[in-house]
Amino acid sequence: MSNELQVMSEDDMIYTLQTSLYVGAKEESVKMVMSYCKAAKLDVMQKPVHIVPMWSAKQGCMTDVVMPGIGLYRTQASRTGEFAGISEPEFGPMITETIGGQQVTYPEYAKCTVKRLLPSGVIAEFTAIEYWMENYAVKGGKEKSIAPNAMWSKRPRGQIAKCAEAQALRKAFPELGSAPTAEEMEGKTLYQEEKDITPEPKPVPTKRPLSDKRIDDAIAAIKAGSFTLEQILENHELTDEQMKKITDELRTVENEDVPYTPE
Repeated sequence: MSNELQVMSEDDMIYTLQTSLYVGAKEESVKMVMSYCKAAKLDVMQKPVHIVPMWSAKQGCMTDVVMPGIGLYRTQASRTGEFAGISEPEFGPMITETIGGQQVTYPEYAKCTVKRLLPSGVIAEFTAIEYWMENYAVKGGKEKSIAPNAMWSKRPRGQIAKCAEAQALRKAFPELGSAPTAEEMEGKTLYQEEKDITPEPKPVPTKRPLSDKRIDDAIAAIKAGSFTLEQILENHELTDEQMKKITDELRTVENEDVPYTPE
């Protein structure tokens, strides 16, 4: 028997991943995982990333997204040689309430601290606090339920603890990446619905009709230089007869000034 390493074909690799690490995943999603790991020089067989189904507001449907798992951040931090440990998660008070018609008991928050050995020899601590209500994954579905999904209902402490740990690892080792983990993004919307930022048109002021009695006052005010015809038209709606009278009068010899004030 040959001891030479047998290189697996792409088709065999896809089949293996679909039937072991990413059971039931679509072929195109598995190919995304393989491309991601190849670009990042990761061993795909260690499952460093996850396939996360997310709602796309732009496409109007669920779409698979490849995201790093908490295990990848742990591995990368360990390989730096500067990882000095991580604290046990601390949890806030337990809260029981009804969310989306389902009674849920969860910790208010989880707190985690990652330690890093700095070149100076000092061990620095990086702490992150994540709130359950701001992170939990919703059931969604056709009913668009806001109740937590099965995993967040079953493991309310474990799931929020991983979110806090991921945040602490990013704070301690920012050079390893800033992408949120699959645990953090599960149940979230991939693209928020676009908002129309077109400024609303300014309301057009309502023009008031100018009585025939005040036409003479308006003509005198224009001749006196107190107002222009344009200024009067900005505030008043003139009939064709009124407009003709003004233009005819402005062609005549200047009359005595008569004060005019807009209504």
